[in-house]
Amino acid sequence: MVTPQLRTLVDVIRQHAARRPDTTAIICEGRRIDYAALHRVTNQVAHGIQAAGARPGDRIAYLGRESEHFYELLFGAAKTGTVLVPINWRLAADEVEHILRDSGTTLLFVDTDAAVVANRLAPELPKLSTVVKLDQPGKPGAGFTSWVSAQPDVNLLVRVTPDTPLVQMYTSGTTGLPKGVVLAHGSFFAVRNALATAGLDWIDWREGDRSLIGMAGFHIGGIWWATQGFAAGVTNVVMREFTTAGAVELIRTLGVTTACMVPAMLRLLLAEPGVSSSDFTTLRKIVYGGAPISAALLARCVEGFGCEFAQIYGLTETGNTAMCLPPADHTPQSGKMQSAGRPYPGFEVKVADSEGNPLPPGEIGEVWLRTPAAMLEYWNLPDATAKTLVDGWVVTGDAGVLDEDGYLFIRDRIKDMIIVAGENVYPAEVEHVIGRHPKVAESAVVGVPDERWGEVVHAFVAPTEGETLTERELALFLKGKLATFKQPLRYEFIEKVPRNPSGKILRRELRERFWKDHDRRVS
Repeated sequence: MVTPQLRTLVDVIRQHAARRPDTTAIICEGRRIDYAALHRVTNQVAHGIQAAGARPGDRIAYLGRESEHFYELLFGAAKTGTVLVPINWRLAADEVEHILRDSGTTLLFVDTDAAVVANRLAPELPKLSTVVKLDQPGKPGAGFTSWVSAQPDVNLLVRVTPDTPLVQMYTSGTTGLPKGVVLAHGSFFAVRNALATAGLDWIDWREGDRSLIGMAGFHIGGIWWATQGFAAGVTNVVMREFTTAGAVELIRTLGVTTACMVPAMLRLLLAEPGVSSSDFTTLRKIVYGGAPISAALLARCVEGFGCEFAQIYGLTETGNTAMCLPPADHTPQSGKMQSAGRPYPGFEVKVADSEGNPLPPGEIGEVWLRTPAAMLEYWNLPDATAKTLVDGWVVTGDAGVLDEDGYLFIRDRIKDMIIVAGENVYPAEVEHVIGRHPKVAESAVVGVPDERWGEVVHAFVAPTEGETLTERELALFLKGKLATFKQPLRYEFIEKVPRNPSGKILRRELRERFWKDHDRRVS
């Protein structure tokens, strides 16, 4: 499906409201909203944001599960030049507070489940002036629906460009605290416009497509995938929260044609009791990424889903994907099925040594990406920004190797990040919280392979001299202080954490026995 070049989310909603007003834009739990109605309600949201005192560049936040309201806020923020901060509802209260405080959020939208946390935190956040409670989806009340309906639905005249900040995505950092990655409108159009200009169908859209949004919008993959569907003017099927049974039902009953998932989601779908290939007959393409996929799982997916596959690789800092393994390469004959693919037209990749110099094919080094979708900055962290954005390149922290054809193969993670079912976990963040336990002298966290989740968190803990610790004590201590997916699934008690002469933890040494039988040191 060919659509004109788009530059901002404001262009998207205005164009499709005019050209395809009656096309359903969103389906969520049976509720439907077409593009014309979505344009009107997002105008009302935009006026409400302005009436609440938010100005261009101010941060507004969303804390809750997926629904049509999240996307109404995304477009409403776009129309006002404010910046949406999506917050992972699985985070502990302390983590939510850090994001709200660090971002300087002035206007917060919360769903029913998150309201208790928000109400407790609000008095401690002087910049937070307004908290709007979202109605229970499908049951309008005095909260968001009333707040929106009081506003006019005429267009605003705020000037928005591709360089205007759109979202601030929080990603865990090696310093122990999440960093706010600021992405502009243009970040979400770079890939689609590059592919359209080159006439490539690596990630394509067709008239009548129905796109499954099963990844949460607080992840770059989720919000990026949603914006691609909206930009194409297709129907977007939004899941409040991903479940395998729910996803199968939506694919089967609504005729979903395309979806974006992490490998763990694909594995769970194939393992769902009673599921067969007949449940997926409407699917024509699955885009996957967020974590490496094993050769065995990929082979099962190709057979079980019976559709095209495209793998994407990138970071939050690159505006999601910067490289793609196209459908044509998803054959055993290609020899590329375990690669992360190659850059989109106009994008670049290099594998570099410690000085940033490119290495020849076959040599392992750090992956650098040059992309027009790169972040603007880490919010209020100029030093960290300067280390990641270097001479127009994004320094990824991943270790990889290029082959003679320019395909990238990821080998390890230089920055030690752990990926649990597509969720990023940084060891320093977990170690910081474990270290607050009075009986802990020091700890070291690594990712270890897990068949179900790809990786899980494994903690090596050295108790304070003379103290005895149990796994149960630590698990209870971490409850509520870290999101569940960040909490160690396994603990191992040791006398001391191994370090090199400069004091850095020897994580590779700790990881070795878990990964020694794996070709790649990621899963």
